[in-house]
Amino acid sequence: MLKGLSITPPILGRISIGKVIEKAGKRLPEKDDQFTITSQVQGKDGWLPHPFDEGLRKEQGGKIRSIPIQLLFNDPALNFRAEYSLFDRTTGRPLCVGNGETCKRQSEDGIQSLPCPSPDGCPLAKGNACKPYGRLNVSIGDDDPLGSFIFRTTGFNSIRTLVARLHYFQAISGDRLSCLPLELRLRGKSTRQSHGTPIFYVDITPRSGMSVDEMFAEAKRKEADRLLAGFDQVALDAVARFGFGNGAFEESEEEGGAVVEEFFTSGEVADNLEVSSSSFVNPSSLVERLGERVAMTNSEKSS
Repeated sequence: MLKGLSITPPILGRISIGKVIEKAGKRLPEKDDQFTITSQVQGKDGWLPHPFDEGLRKEQGGKIRSIPIQLLFNDPALNFRAEYSLFDRTTGRPLCVGNGETCKRQSEDGIQSLPCPSPDGCPLAKGNACKPYGRLNVSIGDDDPLGSFIFRTTGFNSIRTLVARLHYFQAISGDRLSCLPLELRLRGKSTRQSHGTPIFYVDITPRSGMSVDEMFAEAKRKEADRLLAGFDQVALDAVARFGFGNGAFEESEEEGGAVVEEFFTSGEVADNLEVSSSSFVNPSSLVERLGERVAMTNSEKSS
């Protein structure tokens, strides 16, 4: 295996709640109030729709607000990786990735492990250069049990909600996260900062029409079927964990270019836009820091 190359789940397509448009000669992110499922191929008008997109759009009356999904792993941190990330906005290369305690930073002397004071306390993060950045891999359909669609986000609401849901579902299901029939759901809310305008974020819930008890029963049945067939979920999680840890940064320069285009070209980008580590972030640590940051912002506004 090539050292220094992060081995990530095979990607079949992308899930977004935003898009890139051409405006005044520039490609800029634009908000949206629905999911879009695209392939890995770009045309002159952007990413080409995946066949799943058309089917779900017809079922839901034109706008996709929910997507039936399955998770690949039992470990929440393998399904969803979230950390503070600083990208070179010209090349798209990751320059620094941290969790609020420690970081890995690209320097002239190679990659260094350093303390991470979080964006509020880091001189490199001035001008909103460093943001929370999360990647969620999910399976859609039954054609490829190891292939995935990736949802990328720089939104506080999506990151906090997804981290919480994944850990809660893992706990109450008896570590059967990969067997749960789940649904990616778009939610909207208004805040003082949004001046009453809805912002959209992503949540994970039980599959539509299914109670929690029914969801658990289905997960136990699927786990039993997998064990009978010889499917080793523990080994799969271990291999994935090793693969993520094989590289210094998860994004390659090729992928980083798309990230920069969708999240960093117009300054501050709202919570409803999609965006696509070797060291694993402590999700609870990141969530606590995000919560502290929001609480501090609200306190300053009310004073």
